[in-house]
Amino acid sequence: MEDFRVLIVDDEPDFLETVLKRLKRRKIDATGVSSGKEALDLLERQPFDVVILDVRMPGMDGIETLKEMKKRRPLMEVIMLTGHASVEAGMQGMQLGAFDFVMKPADIDELLEKIRQAHERKQLHEERMRQSKLI
Repeated sequence: MEDFRVLIVDDEPDFLETVLKRLKRRKIDATGVSSGKEALDLLERQPFDVVILDVRMPGMDGIETLKEMKKRRPLMEVIMLTGHASVEAGMQGMQLGAFDFVMKPADIDELLEKIRQAHERKQLHEERMRQSKLI
């Protein structure tokens, strides 16, 4: 895959570690954090193209984190991870600007395809902005 940066935000250490390893094995520049607050702090220092964001986390949940991320980086694409059959939360995330949602446990091939699609959409938005001289 071409060069772009992915941030994974999930409070389950085993899941986070597994996804990071699988993405890195596929030569994707991926970083992981375990909370919404950590993700927002990291976004202040580093840009990311796509975020994989768990809906259910202690403290700041995925929906709150998504709202704040979209305020700070509106062109960054976010894919919501929903577990516990929480399709409503995934749909709510999409209403708030998320690209899509994936059910946990996520199939790595499905996740990779969603990441690729999200990155393409971000590139299209950036190109439109450049053409209209907004960037």
